Amino acid sequence: MPHSPALDAAKIHWRPLEGFSGFTYSVLAVDAERGTTDFVVRYEADSRIFLHRHRADTLTVVMAGEHRIYAPDGRLEDARPAGAFAFTPADADPHTEGGGAAGAVVFYSTRGGADGVIFDIMDEAGQVVGALGLADVAGLFELQGGKPGA
Repeated sequence: MPHSPALDAAKIHWRPLEGFSGFTYSVLAVDAERGTTDFVVRYEADSRIFLHRHRADTLTVVMAGEHRIYAPDGRLEDARPAGAFAFTPADADPHTEGGGAAGAVVFYSTRGGADGVIFDIMDEAGQVVGALGLADVAGLFELQGGKPGA
């Protein structure tokens, strides 16, 4: 198996996700047959992204900064320092997340997801207004030329 270079956040080509703010991303891998994705997100300092629900089992590892998780009412639920990891099962409670005072870099690995959906995107009332699926992440990976972190 070929050796991959170390994951260095300073060398990643960070990309904005059109229509969303507070973070940039880079896709590392997509396996449509197994229904898996691996990507990194760089959250801006003191940011919060959109309300969402994980529809796929998701493992996260905080690579740098502090990853903050908020309840739908805005209450801080968790502050994860660099090195922390967490597992969020599919269909867990909706939440927002973001970076601490210095932002955050977080690795995500998703597994499965009903009908290929990884995240439900929700409005402030908790109604589903969109979704991000396996096919969407595969498309973003193709936009990177199919190269991890590119």
